[in-house]
Amino acid sequence: MSQPASQPAFVLIRPQMGENIGGAARAMWNFGLDRMRIVAPRDGWPNPKAVAMASGAGRLLDEAGLYEDTRAALGDCTYVFATTARSRGLTKPVVTPERAMEIAREKIAAGEKVAVLFGPERAGLENDDIARANAIINVPVNPEFASLNLAQCVLLTAYEWRRQTVDVAPERVELAGSDWASQIEIEKLADHYEERLDTAGFFFPEIKAPGMKLNLRNLWSRMPLTRSDVQMLHGVLRQMVRWKERGD
Repeated sequence: MSQPASQPAFVLIRPQMGENIGGAARAMWNFGLDRMRIVAPRDGWPNPKAVAMASGAGRLLDEAGLYEDTRAALGDCTYVFATTARSRGLTKPVVTPERAMEIAREKIAAGEKVAVLFGPERAGLENDDIARANAIINVPVNPEFASLNLAQCVLLTAYEWRRQTVDVAPERVELAGSDWASQIEIEKLADHYEERLDTAGFFFPEIKAPGMKLNLRNLWSRMPLTRSDVQMLHGVLRQMVRWKERGD
């Protein structure tokens, strides 16, 4: 279990369906968050439908704080975000989930306690709830269909928290048990193909042969080859030569 101050608390305000509470718990735990607070759930607590939906994240429900109202749920917090898709007529900073979790990380690192409010499924947070927040999180969704499921909104915010706290390469290659081929291995592969193609009369006419060989070498250098790839390409050429020799 993580320390309370090491992450924001996700506060579900008057959630209506147990399935959505369970889905929110699962979304939180997908991204390493386990501090859930629940305010006045419509169908009471505990809720067996929430447990069923949470799957492997049931611990979050067991340890979730249960509160009568928003004020009580935020009593120990120093900075609060409220998620909403609609304009509320309240003067507050409005930030994306990415920026919100960047701010949350900075404030938590400074010793503050941060919470994120998520509203009930039917109409979202009420203005009385949002008035207690320091800033609003607004997801850039389709304006013609702005409504997000509770668990979806939790997942989006939790994902942005994970991006802020875990160093994840934006692109990587799964080498599937192999390593990248070294320059000498690629050179030997190029030599092998050049030798066999020369024997087969590929480099014709002779005046064009140097340029063709240069292009072929350049081709090998542009290809991101693993050692397994190099071994396979050697094997392909050897088998083709054997097949040709048997045909003769």
